[in-house]
Amino acid sequence: MNSNRSADWAAFILRIALGVLYLAHSLQKIFVFTLPGTAQFFQSLGLPGWLGYVTAFVELLGGIALLLGVQVRWVAIVLLPFMLGAMSAHLHNGWGFASPNGGWEYPAYWAVTLVVQALLGGGAFAVASKPAARAATA
Repeated sequence: MNSNRSADWAAFILRIALGVLYLAHSLQKIFVFTLPGTAQFFQSLGLPGWLGYVTAFVELLGGIALLLGVQVRWVAIVLLPFMLGAMSAHLHNGWGFASPNGGWEYPAYWAVTLVVQALLGGGAFAVASKPAARAATA
């Protein structure tokens, strides 16, 4: 397996993991916490409530796009500020996510994985990974 192929598979595995996690987190905001509950939580942090709705839908669409491999670099870049916002919301809780109300290392790790995904691209099976697209980047 050459390094380009390995990188394609690595990007694919990362993309699927991120897509599943974003989809799960958005559906949790929508169906478990509910959108009004998510908005109320955002307000408790001093943020506008409407940002909770935006966040839930950006995560939903981003998760779907990552799973499908659509515009992966751009999707990762769009999701990054939302994850940095989550990280900043947890800064005062300390490092460990096991801390009361969660620490900031888990969102920080997600932010790093988004940067890596943006650098790697969609990888294998992404919509943009047709033979012509791969040949152009080879």
